[in-house]
Formats: sequence, structure tokens, C-alpha cells
Amino acid sequence: MPKIISDLAIMLLTAGVVAVLFKRFKLPLVLGYILAGFLVGPYMPWFFTVADQTSIETWSEIGIIVLMFGLGLEFNLHKLASVGGTAIITALTEVFGMLIVGYLVGQAMGWGMMDSIFLGGMLSMSSTTIIIKAFDELGVRKESFAQLVFGTLVIEDIAGIFMMIILSTVSVSKNISGADLALQLGMLVLYLALWLILGIYILPTLLRRAEKYMNDETLLLASLGVCFGMVLLAEKLGFSSALGAFLAGSLLAGTVHAERVEHLSAGVKDLFGSVFFLSVGMMLDPAMIVQYIVPILILTAVTIVGKLTISSLGVLLSGQSLSKAIHCGCSLAQIGEFAFIIASLGMGLGVIESKVYPIVVAVSILTTLTTPFFIKSADKIYTGLSKLLPGKLSKKLERYTEEDTGGREQDSDWLKFLRRYVKITALYGVLMMGVTLLGQFVLQPLLVRTLPDQRLTAPLCVAFCVLGIALFVRPMLDLHSTEYTTLWVKNRYYKLPLITLTALRYLLIVLIAFFPLQTLLGVSGVWLLPVIALAVAVISRTGWLSSAYISAEAQFMANFNERNLQRDDENTEWLDEKLFVDELDAVGEIPGKTLKQLDWGHRFNVNVIRVLRGKKHLNMPSGNVELKAGDRLLVIGRREDLRTLRLSLNLPEQAEAPTLRAFTENQEGDAAHLYATVIPVDKVSELQGKSIRSSGLREKYDCMILGLQRSRLPILQPDVNMTIQKDDLVWVLGTRKMAARLLAGGFDEE
Repeated sequence: MPKIISDLAIMLLTAGVVAVLFKRFKLPLVLGYILAGFLVGPYMPWFFTVADQTSIETWSEIGIIVLMFGLGLEFNLHKLASVGGTAIITALTEVFGMLIVGYLVGQAMGWGMMDSIFLGGMLSMSSTTIIIKAFDELGVRKESFAQLVFGTLVIEDIAGIFMMIILSTVSVSKNISGADLALQLGMLVLYLALWLILGIYILPTLLRRAEKYMNDETLLLASLGVCFGMVLLAEKLGFSSALGAFLAGSLLAGTVHAERVEHLSAGVKDLFGSVFFLSVGMMLDPAMIVQYIVPILILTAVTIVGKLTISSLGVLLSGQSLSKAIHCGCSLAQIGEFAFIIASLGMGLGVIESKVYPIVVAVSILTTLTTPFFIKSADKIYTGLSKLLPGKLSKKLERYTEEDTGGREQDSDWLKFLRRYVKITALYGVLMMGVTLLGQFVLQPLLVRTLPDQRLTAPLCVAFCVLGIALFVRPMLDLHSTEYTTLWVKNRYYKLPLITLTALRYLLIVLIAFFPLQTLLGVSGVWLLPVIALAVAVISRTGWLSSAYISAEAQFMANFNERNLQRDDENTEWLDEKLFVDELDAVGEIPGKTLKQLDWGHRFNVNVIRVLRGKKHLNMPSGNVELKAGDRLLVIGRREDLRTLRLSLNLPEQAEAPTLRAFTENQEGDAAHLYATVIPVDKVSELQGKSIRSSGLREKYDCMILGLQRSRLPILQPDVNMTIQKDDLVWVLGTRKMAARLLAGGFDEE
């Protein structure tokens, strides 16, 4: 019989008995598994001992992967976004703070420089698996502070990847090479962003198409396949396997299958998770503990006090309450599996002494033992600390809550614009660079192996890269965003900075486009840059590329929000609730101009749906209607676009514009009634496969196309070249005559 079978029998039977006893006395099961691991480990010869420890270590690695996958299933990207700012501040405060503390303590104990640097790295990382298990046992996993802890752990894990790169670079060169380090970190950020974007775009789409074949068995196999496939990809790209498993779970958490996958994989998670904690217990060597008892106790105290204090400080700095800060600090006061990885890295590079590893293992086990007790004691620690703090300081901290922070974070128009500018530039810059990397490192080797004429390889790769870059030119320039337009019309002195920032985007696109031309075709020369810039300017006005991008973006957003959108109708944002109706006077330069000359649709994404001229109503006016003094205009658009329009006309902001749904439901007078109508597109519809321009809806039915609802996701004011697809809902606005014509034409309102 293979040794692994007998080993598992010994491990699981011992773990089962110990788990029952710990349950009986209401002790955390994490401690029971560690004790069971010690009993069957190599340092307890009077008990049954595991023979094949290599296989057990492999099983424990699988345990980490499955535990991280389960965490990702519960903590999807929407949750990460909701606690992102607080989690980032907390994680960075903890990591940098403990790096410094660990280095100083190592130096104080007489350790070498590299030992001290690596020690700081080990002490800076909390244990995700230990915290997950402790939260499960204590029943606090759904608490708000637990969600913040999970977000902090994810940021820590990402920071840990970068830390390992820095430590590797420092270990090899004995100093930090800024250029090489920046390049490695930049590539990791690029790969991570591409990984997430492609995963969100592809994975839910594939699962949706295979949904009719997904019984429990196939869904479990497919989900675990995705998990381990992402782990393999993570290893190839230089990430940790734990991060790959977490991201796999996060991607699946956004799909409609999340609850089923979580339920089906629960048994697998429990089995491999327990094996991981058993393997931690096996590393407990009593002789080593006795030999290095002093540094172990010192580092244990430093870890608990330091991480509790610094983590709590990080939560406070992010604007959370003192109570939540103490709960998070108590949860994060330990080190775990990432410390073992960093220690193994140092041992493999030969830059740290052999004593460091057993000391860190012992500190990890001791802090693991204390973690559940600190989590349970968080309320008592908070109460005691509140009594010790001076009254003024205590009141100030209590006022410094999330709600106060929300009020302080009301952004100015410039801050809103700059946030969007950085986000859009980074996102599409990454996508463009991703296209060039795919062309150079994936497509080119494939073509070299398959094409008989090698002269075609480079031109085809360049064509792929140029087309991919062109697809993202218009959204990256982002010239018609509300934030941009608001600043443009708000103050004439803002125009030069806006033009400068736009020029920087043009320059970035030109440089990215120049990269494949130089690397694949060997073309170089400054003369090429103006040519590329001219091509970018032409592409920015090309409609069909914009349509292709909008379709891809709609699919991406539908996948990203799939779980929320398809859960029930209450979570669906209908298009007529995202558009608002405002009423304006024809003042200033408006009288004497036609609607076409005003061009509000292009400039502000706002359209005129009615002109009130005395008792006369001009519904759905054409662009040739000339406006007169005394006219009243009803306009439709998003709330922020209506605000920008009023700002450009020097009109005060309207307190509360009604939604389109409220407007159509509360109209008075039959002659002036406007209807927002939904046209469902099925597989036999004449609209399927046509662009909005070629559909002829506006001309044939005298209506305004407000947008589409695709996979329940509203797409407002889509490009006229956008293709209408099966199962889309086309929203149109018009008069009673329009509604009658639509019914007569065979379009039944949904």
C-alpha cells in the first residue's frame, strides 16, 4: 500500500479525534489541527508518525490554494472595490511599519543586514488561512470588520509579491537597481491588470454558453479546473499560487454560479484546509524552540504588539472608527504561510542563516495559537483602551468615522477629472501595451511555427497590434466625458491645462504604437512619430472602431455585473431611471440658432425632446428647428450632463430633475404626451445584426433612440454604428403616433 494512504489515515483519524475534543471544550479547531499535526509529526516519536512528508507538503500547498479559492468566491471584486481605499491604507501602513520594526529588532538582536531585512518581510505579512479559519470558527466572517480584514489581506498578498521581487533583487546585487526593479514591478502590474480584464471578459461568457451542460459534477470540475489553471498561470507570470487561486474565485464570484460553486467546493476546501494546518503542526520542533527560545519569545511579542498597534493605526488613518480599528488589529496580529515563503526564498538564495526558518515557524505557530483569543478579546481591548484614552482624544477619534470621511471626500470638479484621467489613462494604456505584448510574445512565435512564408510574420503581428491599439484610441482620449466638458465650459483658463493633458494622452498612444513598429519591423526614426500622431487623430474620429469598442465594453460590464444584474429585477438599473428630464429657458445666445447649430447632443450628451412655444408643443423637434426668445426647452440626459449644460449657459443648478420614468408617468395633457417604449430584439427581429444607423428606427417611426439594455445593463446614447444584438432591449422615445406605428410594425412593447 502506498505510504500516502497510511499517512492520510493516521493524519485524518488523529485530526478527527482532536477536532471532536476541541469542539467539546469550545476551542478553535485551528489549534486542534496544529496539535494533531504535532502529534503525527517527526518530533513526536512516541505516537504514530507520518512517513512521506513530501507528499503531505504537496497536499498542504493544495490546501492553501483551495482556501484562497474559497475566499475569492465570497469576496468578489465588487467587495474589494467597496473597501479598497481603507484596505490599501491599512495594508501599506502595516507592511511598511512592520518592515521597519522587523529590521530594527533583527539588528538589535545582532543579526546580519540581510537576515534583518528578510525578517522585516516575514513579520509584515499576516496569515490569510489562519484568519479565515478563525473567523469561521468564531462566526464573525460576515462582520464589517472581517470584510475590511479580507481586503487588507488581498492587498498584503499583492504587496508580498512585489516585496519578494525587491528582496530577490537586493539579495543578488546587494543594492537596489532602480531601473531593473521598476521594470519588473511595472511588468507585474501590467500582467495583473491584463489578467483581470481578460478573465472578466472571457470566463463568464464561456460559462454562460456552456450553462445547459453544467450539472453539479461538471460545474465543480470546471470551477476547480479554472482555479488550478489560474494558479498555473500565476506561477508562469511570477505571482504566488495563493493570489492566482484568490483571483480565480473572485472572477467566479461575479457570475450567477457563485453560490453553487461555493456549496459544491465546501467539502474539498475543508479537507485540504485541515491538511494544511496539520502540516504546520508537523514543523513544530521542541528542541529548536528550546535552543532559540529567547529570540522566539521576543519576535512573538514584537509580532503581536507591533502588528496589532500598526494595523489599528492604519485603519484609523483611513478614517474608520476606533472599535473597527481594534478588531482589525487583533485579527491581523500573526504571521503565517507567506512568512514561510519569504524564508524559503532567503534560504534558496543563500543570504540568510539556517536558524531563521525554524524561528519563524515557531513564531508563526505561537501567534496562530493567540489569534483566536485576540479576536474574541477585541471588544474588551477596545473598552479598556477607551477608558485609558484622554476624554478629548477619545471623542475626536469617535467623530472620525466613515460617515465623516465620506463628507470630507466630496471632490471638486478638478479632482473628479484627475481621478478619471489617471484611471482611464492607466486602464487603456495597460490594454494597449497588453495588445503589443500579445502580438510580440504570443502571436509572433505562433506564426513562426505555422506560416510557410516567414516574411509575413512581422507584418501580420504589426497589423494585429495596430488594430488592437486603434480599438482603444477613442475611449482613452475620453474627450466627451462629463468631467472634461464641465471644466471646459466652467472657466476659460482651464482650457490650456485640459489641452495639455489631452496632448500627453496622444503622446502616450503614439509611443505605444511606435513600440511594435520598432521591435517587430525594425522601423525607427523621429519622422515616424508625426505620422503615427496623424493616424491617431484620424482613428479618433472613426465610428466603426468606436462601435466595436462599445460592444466589447458592454460585454465586459455585463460579465462584471452578471451576478448582480441577473439575481432579480430589484437589482436591475433600467435605462429610463438613469436618464433625467430638465426644463430650460431659451436665453443668451440660444434664440436665433437651430438645434443643429447648438449641437448639444455632441457637446454635452444632452438632447432636446420638446420645445414649448406659448401653447404650442414641438415634440421630438428636428435639428432644423430655429429657437426663439421665450421658448422653453425640455432636455434629456444624465444628471451630470444636465448640470454641465446648465453651467455652460450660466444657469443655476436644478435641485431635483425627474427621471424619465417619473416624467412620462406624471405628464398632463394627451397632446403633449411622450412615451418611452422598449423594443425587444429576438432571433427573428428585423433589427438583429443591424447598426443603429441602418435600423431606420428614427426615420421610420419619428422617434429618438435613447439607448440599449444588454444583459440588463443600460447603454446610454450608444454610437450610431453600434450593432443591435439578439436579446437587446432598444429604448426609444416619441409621441403616441410613434407608439402606434411601432405596434403596427410588429414591435410589441415589453
